[in-house]
Amino acid sequence: MPVPEPPTFAAVDLGASSGRVMAAQVSDHGAGTLRLQETHRFPNRPVRTGNTLHWDILSLYGGVLDGLRSVGARTPGPLASVGIDSWAVDYGLLDASGALLGNPVHYRDSRTEGEAAKLAAVLPPRDLYGATGLQHLPFNTLYQLTAARGSSALEAAHRLLLIPDLIAYWLTGLAGTELTNASTTQLVDPRTRDWSRRVADAAGIDLTLFAPLREPGDPAGELLPHVLAETGLAGPVPVTAVGSHDTASAVVAVPASGERFAYLATGTWSLAGLELRAPVLTEESRQANFTNELGVDGTVRHLRNIMGLWLLQECLRTWEARGMPQRLDRLLGEAADVPGLRTLVDAGDPAFLAPGDMPRRIADACRRAGAPAPLTPAETTRCVLDSLAYAHRRALDDAQRLSGRTVDTAHLVGGGAHNTLLCQLTADACGLPVVAGPAEAAALGNVLVQARAAGAVRGDLTDLRALLRGTLDLRRYEPSGDRADWEHAARRFLATAPHIPST
Repeated sequence: MPVPEPPTFAAVDLGASSGRVMAAQVSDHGAGTLRLQETHRFPNRPVRTGNTLHWDILSLYGGVLDGLRSVGARTPGPLASVGIDSWAVDYGLLDASGALLGNPVHYRDSRTEGEAAKLAAVLPPRDLYGATGLQHLPFNTLYQLTAARGSSALEAAHRLLLIPDLIAYWLTGLAGTELTNASTTQLVDPRTRDWSRRVADAAGIDLTLFAPLREPGDPAGELLPHVLAETGLAGPVPVTAVGSHDTASAVVAVPASGERFAYLATGTWSLAGLELRAPVLTEESRQANFTNELGVDGTVRHLRNIMGLWLLQECLRTWEARGMPQRLDRLLGEAADVPGLRTLVDAGDPAFLAPGDMPRRIADACRRAGAPAPLTPAETTRCVLDSLAYAHRRALDDAQRLSGRTVDTAHLVGGGAHNTLLCQLTADACGLPVVAGPAEAAALGNVLVQARAAGAVRGDLTDLRALLRGTLDLRRYEPSGDRADWEHAARRFLATAPHIPST
């Protein structure tokens, strides 16, 4: 008897620089099937109007519709489900009729400057961390909302929807707030997995703005008739809540066996940490600037946010604007030939957060540390990758110390898995084997949660990860070189960065 064709799922995966829609066939029948294909990719270009940096959300939504149309054209049968993930913290405001009250503001906008200090006057940072377990980031939703207090949009708002929930609302007409992304707002208690009314009251935030919470795997409605007509899909097509924070979905797709693993979800940001069953809410964890974000199946992502490949992306953009564009593959080859560890910069320095002339800012940071500034694109690239590898090392060392769990392997997923130099440097810096892949971890985690909700696969995260290991090609990097070189570089770095606690 012929084996039936596995069902097809669509993953909408919105990143900070581009969005894509992926079609996946998933089944655990027999040896298991997991096939993922990108059907449509579209740019995500922020737009500045006046003094405010916005997301072009309508353009992104148009890209989603184009992508679903492309999935439908390639799918012989009905689409089993759609799931949506994106970056965290940002949101759209709707009025009572459901109309959008302006384009969402970008988290890199400057409007939140000074907001943390204002809130600290009524809710000390120690108490805020004890209530929410979130690391201090100046753009968390909490601070965006206090910055927006008194604005006409917030005054008129009837509903606040985080970015993936906003896209889901336009597709289905139903509003919900998916929990893994809600946990990045700094308004959720990671112990109760519910809103922290204490924090909301202290900040003067009305929690009724938020739609009811959803867990990954919950139904989130069906595509509306006009969406079906525009995309050419045959209904009904359900929408399923997934780990809508892209890091939550990416961690689902970490192809680990057992619990003694660390993850490095790499892209515009690097998210480095451990998967735990309970949050770590100690003062030591707060001082180390670790966060406790909620994950799929009741897990907690104990991690540190690191600036990530944004540093290199902005360098590439700056060099192109100067009329000296760089081919990334050639640049990485040249960077591999540059002597390593000449200079490390703090990949978490707020000076690197905003768009702008990144090569100059990196050179300035080197000079402030009394170290030679990189002069060429290859030297700058090597400085960035050495610094990211060192930041990965510090984060994983701290995560193990703070949680009491030791790890024997680091899994590097996301776009950085394609960067062989970064993978090898991370293995060297951490002194751990690094397993690279999958690069499309967020989309894979997205479709795995959908497939389990639809009954196409069964089991817990261990079972989902076993399916990944059996169907994906992964690359392993062993530590090489003299670890003493990294120890020496770390001591030199900490000596010039006294604001960073040593580990």
